[in-house]
Amino acid sequence: KNAEVLVLGFTFKENCPDVRNTKVGDVVRVLKDYGINVSVYDPWARAEEVRDEYGIELTGSLSEGRKYDVIVLAVAHKEFLELDIPSLVSENHVVYDVKGCLNPEWVDDRL
Repeated sequence: KNAEVLVLGFTFKENCPDVRNTKVGDVVRVLKDYGINVSVYDPWARAEEVRDEYGIELTGSLSEGRKYDVIVLAVAHKEFLELDIPSLVSENHVVYDVKGCLNPEWVDDRL
């Protein structure tokens, strides 16, 4: 509770703006139901469509200097593969790589 979580990706698949059939919305809702502060960043998804279809507000950009307790890589967009994940996390953190594409040294768990 009160954890700051960053979900990277919302679309159905990588490098594509299609949000139909995405399961990321379900994950975000469950986290929010537990009282967790969730930010969702996806440069490919259309923010208005995500808001209208799923009731979820996308973060427009990653704030420099902001640190997250948990990062979930949900969609393997090319932009995310270039991110410096260690610069985005707090001291005590968890990085969960759903797609198995991040540097293994940065990741605590993956599917």
